[in-house]
Amino acid sequence: MPEGTTTDKLTLTVACAQRVKALRETEGNANLMLRIAVSGGGCSGFQYGFSLDDAIADDDLTFERDGVKIVVDETSLGLLEGSEVDYKEDLGGAFFQITNPNATSSCGCGSSFAI
Repeated sequence: MPEGTTTDKLTLTVACAQRVKALRETEGNANLMLRIAVSGGGCSGFQYGFSLDDAIADDDLTFERDGVKIVVDETSLGLLEGSEVDYKEDLGGAFFQITNPNATSSCGCGSSFAI
């Protein structure tokens, strides 16, 4: 099995789950989940948004790995389907990263994309 937990919709890597666990501990809230949303804007047309949330809305779908949940609304998931969610640390900083097979182009910062 690959590094991430795979569904037909989204793959979460071990590094992603570990980082969300660490953020939950820092915040003192074991119910926190990573919320991923796609909105219009950014230099390529759409942009990824990441936040911590402890609530699930009616139109949300959840994905779990190692006891950590990722929450994505249905509309955003349509643009993210087949993507991998990872967490990276390098000389440029620390960040969540999405590898999106649906994106036809993306900007240099990696936070916006076009379809």
